[in-house]
Amino acid sequence: MGKRIAILGSTGSIGTSALEVVSALGSGYEVIALSARDNIELLERQCLQFRPAVAAVANPHKHRAFQTAMKGFPGRILSGPEGLVEIASLPEVDIVLTAVVGAAGLPAVLAAARCGKTLAIANKEPLVVAGKLLTETARAGGATILPVDSEHSAIFQALQAGRHEEIGRIILTASGGPFRGATAEQIREVTVEQALNHPTWNMGPKITVDCATMMNKALEIIEAVWLFDVPVDKIAVLVHPESIVHSMVEFIDGSVVAQLGAPDMKLPIQYALTWPNRCRGAGTRLRLEELGRLSFEPPDRRVFRSLDLAYEAARRGGSAPVVFNAANEVAVEEFLAGRIRFPMITELVEDCLNKLPGGDAATLDEILEVDRQTRRTARETIRQTA
Repeated sequence: MGKRIAILGSTGSIGTSALEVVSALGSGYEVIALSARDNIELLERQCLQFRPAVAAVANPHKHRAFQTAMKGFPGRILSGPEGLVEIASLPEVDIVLTAVVGAAGLPAVLAAARCGKTLAIANKEPLVVAGKLLTETARAGGATILPVDSEHSAIFQALQAGRHEEIGRIILTASGGPFRGATAEQIREVTVEQALNHPTWNMGPKITVDCATMMNKALEIIEAVWLFDVPVDKIAVLVHPESIVHSMVEFIDGSVVAQLGAPDMKLPIQYALTWPNRCRGAGTRLRLEELGRLSFEPPDRRVFRSLDLAYEAARRGGSAPVVFNAANEVAVEEFLAGRIRFPMITELVEDCLNKLPGGDAATLDEILEVDRQTRRTARETIRQTA
């Protein structure tokens, strides 16, 4: 049976890899819709290659330029966040792969869940900031949520070896980023260039900085709570520099089931698109005989305090994960712009968690209001400390 796919965020690293996967899978996988925020030049090339029925430019200021460039394009061209919502709701779409950085794609993700789509989620924010709302909406709409993150895809695959009640703990693996083994003193002097020099993965700047602070893993802790319906205290983190074991599940009998693969996002993307089947495709083959050794170590939680903050936010629940995510987004943006130093990313997240009162954020409007309030608070804190 063929699958018809919409990709939200098609010009980012996940989106471009997803299109490579679709090309490798061949017939039976059709691209119905693509979207981008700013990179309209690449979106234009993608539309010319894949001929989607619909394209959307999330940044309304780039919409007219894209329309001009795509004169003669037979498909529809949409604009703004509402364009993403329309794509996610298209009746002819089976799978919505969402790879929109930040909380901006949340309305579209919820729309896809309401419409009963298969949701392949590559970005962490929907489940971090709206885990309860999204999972309840998916349940009511008959939608299926599939993880695309390599770690959560690994857990999803490993969980097929046992029943939910047999889970002992989930073990998320982390590369350790570029500052594995660094001291708190060394971390204080980190530059943007150093933070963007990831030893294993090739990703966009925001996610790469999140890996450097281990905020990426912190967000994955909160995401796993909702994806796999487990308490946060059943989720552990191990540093695994080789990035071959993507994550593990330890069952109550002591068995540990792991998923191994080359550090290549094409494999988890492909599994989300072909599930419940496996197919030959674009993934890089793993050569076990060439690995040498695999190593594991606990993270240094004194240096990478983002992990403890994530556990705290998950235990608090309600609006705390929204605050956690929004404060981090602002902090990373300010760090990349050279306006704050590297340690302040984590400090700002902690400050916002302490300043903003906890409470429920049960609806999309409430979530977005907490998000806006957090961003205002974070920017005000930065202004006061500048």
